[in-house]
Amino acid sequence: MPIVEDPEPRPSEGREPGGSDPSGAGGKDPFADLVLDEDFVNSAPVKEPSGRTRMLTARWKHTPPVDPGGRRSVNDGPGKARRRFGRRARLQVVDPWGNPRPPRRRRDWRTPLFAVLTVAVLLAALNIDGLRSWYADHIGGTGSSAAPTPVPTVAPETAKPTTAPPKTDEQQPTVAHPWAGSPAEGWPNGAEAFVLPEAKDTGVFSAEEVAAQLRLVKDYLTAANLDPKVLAGGRPDSALALLEREERDRVTAALANPSKEADATSWFSRFDPREAIPVGDVVKAQGRISFEGDGDKGVLVHTDFSFVYALRPGPEAGKRAASPAPSAGTPRPTDPAPPRGAGTAKPVGLVVPVDDVSGDTWTTRTIVRRVENFRFYDPGRYRLDPKKLVFAEGSSSDAGNSACGIYDGFYHPQFDQFATASPDGPDARPTGPKTDPYDRSKDLSTEPGECGSVSRY
Repeated sequence: MPIVEDPEPRPSEGREPGGSDPSGAGGKDPFADLVLDEDFVNSAPVKEPSGRTRMLTARWKHTPPVDPGGRRSVNDGPGKARRRFGRRARLQVVDPWGNPRPPRRRRDWRTPLFAVLTVAVLLAALNIDGLRSWYADHIGGTGSSAAPTPVPTVAPETAKPTTAPPKTDEQQPTVAHPWAGSPAEGWPNGAEAFVLPEAKDTGVFSAEEVAAQLRLVKDYLTAANLDPKVLAGGRPDSALALLEREERDRVTAALANPSKEADATSWFSRFDPREAIPVGDVVKAQGRISFEGDGDKGVLVHTDFSFVYALRPGPEAGKRAASPAPSAGTPRPTDPAPPRGAGTAKPVGLVVPVDDVSGDTWTTRTIVRRVENFRFYDPGRYRLDPKKLVFAEGSSSDAGNSACGIYDGFYHPQFDQFATASPDGPDARPTGPKTDPYDRSKDLSTEPGECGSVSRY
């Protein structure tokens, strides 16, 4: 409520005793016109600071405040934080005194992820063949993710089979999986296929002597078809030592001077290491051994085996162009007029470096079937060493996936990655029938045949 001044002041108001004027202005009161209303109070130039203001003022004398930059306060009013490039803006965190706190560091997972993806792309680009092989092994050429059907395990033969092995899923064999796509994957390993029949008295020989003869034949089959040194192109000395003298001389001559009439591959499995190198020490084999009397008080031992060799390219594998494929079974040099055919080729392919011998390197297989007969003569009538081997009539051999027309004592398999059209034109291509080299239900022909092809390898 306003204060109203009296119209006539009293004689003693505004004066000091003795009648003097305190303002020295001739007796007029300087506050006579002052009105103490609400406007006067609100317009006062000095206000009492709060306790928090006095505390912060004292602290900031020694530690001036730091501007956090864009910090919002409760006085800024409601509002949404702005976004930059679709991300929520981070609010600055401050302590109770207004000083900014350092933000927590978050691990950036994108950088290592980008690094891993970059390395994976580079590795895939540097190993296209390996990527293709992985795709064929895990996905397959038809785009199906189904795994290949397992190949059943097959025991050594005890009798002649009635049908060919069932078809298997087509796969590209590699160094890591040399038997992929082959029915031989389930066949016995090497000499495990040489199961000897029970020996018995035959002709002039006792059961013990017949058993020794069967073991001799088994040793020869092992030395001639499974010895790693022989497969790599070496001289078959162990096998030669088991032959009777005249037989050994004839085979030695074929080794020294191979020809169409007498080629060492008619007896031994050998590969030129410049073109083909065996993959590992495993050779798949399947077949049987039997014996009977020869009608002249002697013993005949019959063997019929198929050998499957897994091979990788040698340093000069790419130099030999695809040549005509093999013939049918051909007679052994032990028979009269013994012409010989070469093997069988299966061309396809993509060129890859010959020195790439990683697990993804493409490989091939050569299938050799040998039908061999051995005769043990009555030592009382013939001057022959009864502990040495003599070939009997009816022996023959055939090779699948080996070039035709080459008689140098080695097999020459075709590799998919190096197969090209023959430079001699279409007349040099295989003209014979297509056969299944795994089909053991059919007899091996002893007649020379045309250069044919195989249905699988």
